[in-house]
Amino acid sequence: MKKALFIILSISTLTANAQIKVSTKDSLKTDSANLLALPDTVKPLRSKWPSFIPPAVFVTYGALSFKVKAIRDLDFSIDRDAQQDHPGNLYPVENYLQYAPIALVYGLNFAGVHGKNTFIDRSILLGMSEGIFGLVTFGLKSSSDRLRPNGADRLSFPSGHSGSAFVAAEFMAQEYGDKSPWYGVLGYTCASATAILRVYNHKHWFSDIVAGAGFGILSAKAAYALYPLFRNKLFHDDNSKKQTLIMPTFNNGVVGFAFTAQL
Repeated sequence: MKKALFIILSISTLTANAQIKVSTKDSLKTDSANLLALPDTVKPLRSKWPSFIPPAVFVTYGALSFKVKAIRDLDFSIDRDAQQDHPGNLYPVENYLQYAPIALVYGLNFAGVHGKNTFIDRSILLGMSEGIFGLVTFGLKSSSDRLRPNGADRLSFPSGHSGSAFVAAEFMAQEYGDKSPWYGVLGYTCASATAILRVYNHKHWFSDIVAGAGFGILSAKAAYALYPLFRNKLFHDDNSKKQTLIMPTFNNGVVGFAFTAQL
């Protein structure tokens, strides 16, 4: 179990440090007065290609666990070690820890340490990231039919908690990686702890959390790659710097958004 802990923390640190750094002069700055203001464009995904290697390896490793006996045997070995170290379940702190990077992002922005995107864009990107991961996870959990270590159900692969935690970690790295790589390291540390606790609590196999981490990171990167494609076309105006606003609406019990732009 200690070896598994060392491996996942090491690779997660490398993933966080692989985020490309951009000049802080380009960072978007917002305050409470223009919280709902939207710039004409948002920045596209800016990640160095090596940052895609760890999540791709994670997903591949998880997939191979269904075919490669050595990988599956490692799952059983790590689970036995976890049960020997902690025969009873730990308090499920991972239920809350998975959201720590998200809370940190919004907390930092509230404290005046501004990230890459405005409140609205950042929130939409987070929602897209979680949505993409949710779609992937829903399909795989049903089709993989893997029994959990504790025998509770057959929805073990991939780990939803781990994936959600790594979505949050990549979200933090994308928003604050231009400030300092240590923000990414902090986010990925929280995500790694979440994943490991899922194993300690006998809710997932090691390959489940590894695959969940990979899918989570790739889901966040996909959102940051896709969102600017339609967002910039919707709001970009080469001939002016007029402000665009997005306002929340509530009508007949339906929540939505209203867009306004100067002509």
